[in-house]
Amino acid sequence: MFLASSVVDLVKPIGDAMNNTEWAFPLAECFHIAAFAFAIGTIAVVDLRLLGLGITKQTAAQLLEDLKTWTLVGLAVVLVAGVPIYISQPEIYNVNSAFWFKMYCIIAAIVFHYAILSPVVRAGPSPIVGKLVAIVSLLLWTGTVFGGLFIAFV
Repeated sequence: MFLASSVVDLVKPIGDAMNNTEWAFPLAECFHIAAFAFAIGTIAVVDLRLLGLGITKQTAAQLLEDLKTWTLVGLAVVLVAGVPIYISQPEIYNVNSAFWFKMYCIIAAIVFHYAILSPVVRAGPSPIVGKLVAIVSLLLWTGTVFGGLFIAFV
């Protein structure tokens, strides 16, 4: 119980600042959305290459290697900006099915990206495996975005 109350005491000022400062929430939301677009964009470049679309002068493995730092930076900003957004109204997010759908999708998408897609791409997959992996990746990231969009409507 001590740990739970300590965490609440620690995050309460953040939630208060997010709710009582005119620009805090919109600014965090802007960083969150821009970083999402950035991170998902770098991942989509690799996925599209696996599908035979987009940048074809480099292999998917080369693109993955060239974009890995940018992808990680984008995901880190998404998470750093997302925490204060959540802390601003956890009681609302905790009962929102779209929020939980987004959370499940983003966890699955990140795990899929680093545990399946990246090793498969580095190994040089067959065209069928590459396309299947790309489609699953795109579906997971699309689900994450849709979940985020629908938070306001559920």
